[in-house]
Amino acid sequence: MNIFDELEYRGLIKDYSNAANIKEMLNTPQKIYCGFDPSASSMHMGNFVMIMTLMRLQRAGHKIIAVVGGATGMIGDPSGKSAERNLLDKDALRHNTAQIRAQLEKYLDLSDPQKGEIVNNYDWHGNINVLEFLRDYGKYFTVNYMLAKDTVARRLETGISYAEFSYMLLQAVDFLYLYEHYACTMQIGGSDQWGNLISGLDLIRKVKGADAKVEVMTAHLLTDAEGNKFGKSVDGALFLDAKKFSPYKLYQYFYNVGDADAEKYLKVFTFLSKEEIEAITSEHKEAPHRRLAQTRLAEEIVTIVHSKEALLHAQNMSTALFSGNVKDLSAEDIEDLFAHALVGLDSDQKLEDVLITLKAATSKREAREFIRGNSISVNGERLTDPELIITKDYLLHDKYLIIRRGKKNYFVAEVK
Repeated sequence: MNIFDELEYRGLIKDYSNAANIKEMLNTPQKIYCGFDPSASSMHMGNFVMIMTLMRLQRAGHKIIAVVGGATGMIGDPSGKSAERNLLDKDALRHNTAQIRAQLEKYLDLSDPQKGEIVNNYDWHGNINVLEFLRDYGKYFTVNYMLAKDTVARRLETGISYAEFSYMLLQAVDFLYLYEHYACTMQIGGSDQWGNLISGLDLIRKVKGADAKVEVMTAHLLTDAEGNKFGKSVDGALFLDAKKFSPYKLYQYFYNVGDADAEKYLKVFTFLSKEEIEAITSEHKEAPHRRLAQTRLAEEIVTIVHSKEALLHAQNMSTALFSGNVKDLSAEDIEDLFAHALVGLDSDQKLEDVLITLKAATSKREAREFIRGNSISVNGERLTDPELIITKDYLLHDKYLIIRRGKKNYFVAEVK
């Protein structure tokens, strides 16, 4: 399967400037770029759609150029935003730019400049003065043209600053600069970037001539089966930074997606072949309760985003929770698993009172029934005496108390 057909099969591409031209161009090595916004210190799984697309293009023999927006990040992209962004100070932007670059270096093959490069658009925007910018580039764009773009049109009622209004010009100049200095012929981006990508295309053809062989294409913004925007969980965005969103949480997120989403995400987020994906989904449909598609999806994603070691650790954490054998969990594991549910607790209390404090029981009578009915374990140990005093000897890592009621209900305390 050629790369054009593969992108089509995986449902990655929404819009092409010219599908026939792009298909022809991708038959020979091209230089293709994608921009990444340093508005945060970590990218998330929504951004990873574009990273994976670059990785696929690179594996198909094309040189990829990742542009970190050190300059455009100072302005803020209005795409998909209903209000003006808060501008980052230079120190925060410098930090975010370095972090985004480090993440890209993890996934892209930069062993040879002919395979891939990461550049910062501040390197060329930073030296342009306002008169040069207006004279050399602004003259090519009419206000009517810019107002017609969705990224601007959607903001006209709520208001858009001249700074954000100018964003599409900056991105257009990026494409022109890369065309002139890197022989870059193609740009990819999210579907919300369509207006910005077309502006770059138009600028090149106005400056270099209508026959300039350049094209753009956009990727679908992923949604789940219910149409909800992809990339959020109960813990927030699915960040690529393990400290912001752990491998375990990433594993659980994808293990718990629906069947339709599992099949779609296998195409988008893995390098499994069409034959492998079809075999997995076929076997899954024979026994959906086994969650074979979700399991393979979670395994592949955690391995690609983090590592095989991270996957093994996430699986061990899952096994510990399922079995109730939590004694082997590290303090970091416990914080990762239960940070949102930790309850402060004084030491040396009766077990029945502990259950009430943690809301594992609603009354002393109910607490005693749970305990005497062999439904309660404390840090993996079954306890059957409601009067038992929970001393520091029962704590994990000298401060944590993990109560399990039944098979699935966990209640966690940090003991003072």
